[in-house]
Amino acid sequence: MSNDQSGQIIYVVSDSIGETAELVVRAVVSQFDSRLIDIQKYPYIEDKTSIDEVIASAKESKAMIVFTLVIPELKAYIMECAAAAGIPIIDIMGPLLSTLQETLNVSPTGKPGLVRRLDEEYFRKVDAIEFAVKYDDGRDPRGLLRADVVLIGVSRTSKTPLSMYLANKRLKVANVPIVPEVDPPEELFQVPKERCIGLIINPEHLNAIRTERLKALGLTAQANYANLDRINQELEFSRKIIERIGCPIIDVSQKAVEETANIILEIIKRNQAKK
Repeated sequence: MSNDQSGQIIYVVSDSIGETAELVVRAVVSQFDSRLIDIQKYPYIEDKTSIDEVIASAKESKAMIVFTLVIPELKAYIMECAAAAGIPIIDIMGPLLSTLQETLNVSPTGKPGLVRRLDEEYFRKVDAIEFAVKYDDGRDPRGLLRADVVLIGVSRTSKTPLSMYLANKRLKVANVPIVPEVDPPEELFQVPKERCIGLIINPEHLNAIRTERLKALGLTAQANYANLDRINQELEFSRKIIERIGCPIIDVSQKAVEETANIILEIIKRNQAKK
């Protein structure tokens, strides 16, 4: 579009991807005939040389500049250069940043791209939660090879609550229930042992948990599920599987979910430090 009296070019300049500035500009442009306005993006402007190039182009095109630069030095530089070149310029974030700084008496971080990073963190968490739900309780063994963490243990060793807690830490977690009558999926033995966590529990403590669970379901506490001999059989079978894998073991008998999760996070941190 030629820049005559009936039209305007707007340069959207950002030290990140430029989504914030572009959204604001497009919201404003929607109030006019969009055919009269040409929006051009200049993302990842991170040095004075890049600003010089934008200023030169804007001057030649008779464009105006709308920017979101949070690094103080670059912000001051583009404002100074635009003024010297007679280019109309608008700082989208500046007034709000200044007001908040005065109100809170705290300086802004001055780091570009934080909104995008927050969005990325949010979507990573959502993906992890969806993963935990999909691959809970051994529903689909194909997920084991894609998991960041695989929890292994008998019923009522907090596998599901742990999966959800760790998912909120943006980890993709699958869990496998161990039952003597059912062979674990072959995929379990293909997962690197450092990504597996074996959960064990005191037989008497598990008996108490399962008894309360049966009562909550309106079932008799004498059911095989809470039988101590059966529990010992399950735990012995589970221990053999865990030993075969060779993964870290956590006794969850007297631990809250948060405590066990923190131990797992520490194990992951140590493993990553070794790489």
